[in-house]
Amino acid sequence: MSQIEQAVAQHYTTGALSERMREALKASGIDPNAATVADLKAGDEFHTGGVLATDNLFAQLSPTHATRVLDVGCGIGGTSRYIVDRYDSTVTGVDLTPEFVETATALSQIVGHSEKTSFLVGSALDMPVPDAGYDLAVMMHVGMNIEDKAGLFAEVSRALARDGVFALFDVMGGDVEEPLAFPLPWSTVAGTSFVDAPDVYKNAAAAAGLELVAEADRTEFALTFFEEVFARIAESGPPPLGIHLMMGETAPEKFQNYVTNLKAGRIRPTEMIFKKTG
Repeated sequence: MSQIEQAVAQHYTTGALSERMREALKASGIDPNAATVADLKAGDEFHTGGVLATDNLFAQLSPTHATRVLDVGCGIGGTSRYIVDRYDSTVTGVDLTPEFVETATALSQIVGHSEKTSFLVGSALDMPVPDAGYDLAVMMHVGMNIEDKAGLFAEVSRALARDGVFALFDVMGGDVEEPLAFPLPWSTVAGTSFVDAPDVYKNAAAAAGLELVAEADRTEFALTFFEEVFARIAESGPPPLGIHLMMGETAPEKFQNYVTNLKAGRIRPTEMIFKKTG
């Protein structure tokens, strides 16, 4: 693991996350030993828009029970469990942060998805998965921590079977080239943040034999989402279960800086879907 990867993993390590998730479920009136996938959704989809964003991306895909799925940068496994719950696919999740992988495994055991999900510690640049082993790869808010976009796309392409699909939702560079305000959900400092323009993604994909088939700017969706979140928090405070559990005490500042950068045009949440051509 490189020095930057170690720093990224440390950024996401908050300590005793599995237990804090269980306590948050209890505080929400949910038995942590009998929780469902739906019960976890308030806190296990660590990306802009949560499950609403996942719904939107997967509405453009067509996985089945036979689809072999790779969840790149799986976090605590929210998207992986979503895929199993909705499509009965088999999912392998890979993440840099051991605490995330441990929590993902524990949560999948709670909801009864252990047979359909497996989670591995590894870098998105060198995943411990077989060549051509997957029909679909998904990546939700991961590229912002990876400087080597060419290496990322080459590695995903290696893991995809012929005609495989790579669907992603990342925070990309906007039209305004200004320094970002930190800390942010994905990085406390600029040294571990690699927000690149959409063209950087598309060029890296093309070099890896991946053809762009769909692209969507999700800025307005993100602005609306955070407006609603801030309104709910102002009215009743933060909920016990939420993605703030993965961000430590600086979560409010990270959310505020995200929106500041978004409104300034420095960042652009963007969906892209690619198909492997060879």
